[in-house]
Amino acid sequence: MMRNLRVDANRIQSDLEALAAITDPGRPWTRRAFSPRFDEGRGWLARRFAEAGLTVSHDAGGNLIGRRAGSAGGLGTILLGSHSDTVPDGGRFDGVAGVVVALEVARTLAERGHELRHDLGIVDFLAEEVSVFGVSCIGSRAMAGVLPADWMGLTHEGRTLETAMRDVGGAPEDIAARDDIRAFLELHIEQGPVLEDSGCDLGIVTAIAGITRVEIVLTGRPDHAGTTPMTGRGDALVAAAGLVSAIEAEARDRAAQGSHFTATVGEFSMEPNAANVVPGRVRMLIDARAADRAQMLGFLDWIDARCAALPEAIAVEVRRLSDNQPTPMDGALIDRLDAAADRCGARHRRMVSGAGHDAAFMARIAPAAMVFVPCLGGRSHCPEEWAETADIALGAEVLAETVIALDQG
Repeated sequence: MMRNLRVDANRIQSDLEALAAITDPGRPWTRRAFSPRFDEGRGWLARRFAEAGLTVSHDAGGNLIGRRAGSAGGLGTILLGSHSDTVPDGGRFDGVAGVVVALEVARTLAERGHELRHDLGIVDFLAEEVSVFGVSCIGSRAMAGVLPADWMGLTHEGRTLETAMRDVGGAPEDIAARDDIRAFLELHIEQGPVLEDSGCDLGIVTAIAGITRVEIVLTGRPDHAGTTPMTGRGDALVAAAGLVSAIEAEARDRAAQGSHFTATVGEFSMEPNAANVVPGRVRMLIDARAADRAQMLGFLDWIDARCAALPEAIAVEVRRLSDNQPTPMDGALIDRLDAAADRCGARHRRMVSGAGHDAAFMARIAPAAMVFVPCLGGRSHCPEEWAETADIALGAEVLAETVIALDQG
């Protein structure tokens, strides 16, 4: 066991505090992509990369890259990193911890005299969170060569995404999938309560859940609330309320089968939304996530059947807005992370990520895996988001051990 860690926990904490201080005034912790505050944070990171002896650049997708050449040419790159952009009011550790840990691994290996045969790369991906342009994972999609071309024309306050990417150092016309990455590793806070509740130090991610979003519109008939008999109504809200409850029950049943599954009605609106009118129209949006594709397909079939069974007075439209399949992490990398965690004396468990991550896109072009560290109360995307430096440092040590093993193997 290696509880006397070789990484510098104080340096990790100092870096996290410095980035936390770069936030929109009065809005901790806000540093959204394509904003002046994001640019300031990127500038700080670039200086820290350079101080660590890394060659600093931006790739075509607007990702900030630090690189140290390996001793044997042509073996490819072991890449570490995450993202430094945040959601509004809630990004002190989400993504940021992964970038800081990647930097610390690079510094530690250099200071300890570990000259890698492979190139070592660290990355701050551009706009992992949903950006002002309404899209996310821009940098990792670009690195994987799957950034939709039509996204370039998206606009926000008169600026296109193409222009915004150029403003942060990208070159959209040169985007292509990288073919030199031999492994990608990402540390991230869990964003849930499983590790804390189970008393584990770390989570080794086996898969990133697929996310499907389904819009359902129920149309009944708006009528006078006082004169329309209860037996003759086309109340869209009553139908919708029963459907929401049924979705919750179905999701619980599927989750109880052992594989990660969630379903949430996260958007809900009704019309005309007046006290004295029978609701005539309801729109809802379901966010469903599953590690097992068969579970998701079964749930979608269940939605169709449940909607078809609604009263004849209610017209139903079901539309799939997006449907992303789950992404398994690389089995060999998972085994290496397990072994490194054992060597470091970390209590760890395998688990599914219910949130999306840049690793899902890196997995399209290279073996990829993730390490989770606990976050207080499972809270994330909020000002109360917190992770202990000791946990982050332990995760950094596990990544460093894994990098050494990968390089030697």
